[in-house]
Amino acid sequence: MLETIRNAWKIPDLRKKILYTLLMLVIFRLGSVIPVPWLDAGVVRGWIDGANGAGSTLFNLLDTFSGGSLSNATIFAMSITPYINSSIIMQLLCVAIPALERMSKEGEEGRKKITKITRYLTVGLSALQAWGLAITLKNQGAVSNVNGIHPWLVLITIILAFTAGTAFLMWLGDEITGKGIGNGISMLIFAGIVCRVPTMVQRAWNTFMGGSQKQWWMLLILLIYILASITFVVLINEAERRIPVQYAKRVVGRKMYGGQSTYIPIKVAMAGVIPIIFAMSIMTFPATLATLFSKQSGILYNIAAFIVGNGQGAAAIPSRIFYPLVYFLLIVGFTYFYTSITFNPIEVSNNIKKNNGMVPGLRPGKPTSDYISKVLSRITLVGACFLGLVAVVPIVISEVFSNLSSLSSLALTGTSLLIVVGVALETVKQLESQMLMRHYKGFLE
Repeated sequence: MLETIRNAWKIPDLRKKILYTLLMLVIFRLGSVIPVPWLDAGVVRGWIDGANGAGSTLFNLLDTFSGGSLSNATIFAMSITPYINSSIIMQLLCVAIPALERMSKEGEEGRKKITKITRYLTVGLSALQAWGLAITLKNQGAVSNVNGIHPWLVLITIILAFTAGTAFLMWLGDEITGKGIGNGISMLIFAGIVCRVPTMVQRAWNTFMGGSQKQWWMLLILLIYILASITFVVLINEAERRIPVQYAKRVVGRKMYGGQSTYIPIKVAMAGVIPIIFAMSIMTFPATLATLFSKQSGILYNIAAFIVGNGQGAAAIPSRIFYPLVYFLLIVGFTYFYTSITFNPIEVSNNIKKNNGMVPGLRPGKPTSDYISKVLSRITLVGACFLGLVAVVPIVISEVFSNLSSLSSLALTGTSLLIVVGVALETVKQLESQMLMRHYKGFLE
């Protein structure tokens, strides 16, 4: 990885892209310290840690992805999750509505229209989620009383600040995607998690080594788990199932073409980290809306507590089972959904048939596409279950062992590792492909 970055730095064009990406990430970090007026960061931080409100796990997750912006009550508190939610909605609508499906297949112009609609939808969802978050913070006592200013004006200002922050992050992500390196949205989440690493390390140290009894063995187990998770994430990201393809020989003029053997690589984790990001966004959005106008004794508060696994009394056990179970199922579902969008077995089969190719033992056409679909379904199941387990197992461990319940970073370890390692591998692969393209001499030389 370091060798790839070093080689990319030597190419002027790629060096500009890397510097531009770093500049955008610096702007992201600068915006993460701009406070929202009339919000008490201390109260917000206490609520996120689970002292005063429901949703400690999910909102800790959102705080991690935003680089600590939520706990610091800054303008980037909602992170980029509304944009991810709007992207999910548009992808579903493109499948369900024929007009949008035709628009998405119109080439570059169609994609521009879809992107424009997605951006407008993002602003609407941002305003709705900002409204829910502002009301929730007000109910938790995080909004300061300002003499001479109407409470509704204070609330509207907070909503506009949250919405503007998300809109700006959407622009930052598009700029990184278009002019920088890697996927802009993934890079912003990656930067947010990396910036929270020192805080996670400090919490882990205080949990295991802060008391009178030093728990070296627990700290060692955590380190082993992190190293093992990174190893398995890299292995799954690189693993692939190769379907052999044989091309028939054909004569064109005086030259003979074809007659070669190749393969179709089907990656185990074809969807990458997108299912994790999608699942996190879906789990966070209803939890935010469920706390609208709710108090700690209200029905909506209990609904929010059940969704995020923070129920009290008799509802504690089912709520804590509900959250990791739904989180796991969402990851599996989005893995299948995103894979079906990015890989079309029928199209691959038709391309093989047009080029006089065939999978050994199968006839071209429908038998080939059915076989590819069967292999894809099985491989995707393995990758989806792996992603879900790595994300959910730390949450289950923190619930089972009471002495780890205060270690919120443990519940975030699996999800954070998946995203950080996945984004790093994808970015390095993009750098390698761009270097290969620039060093390719072509057939004329």
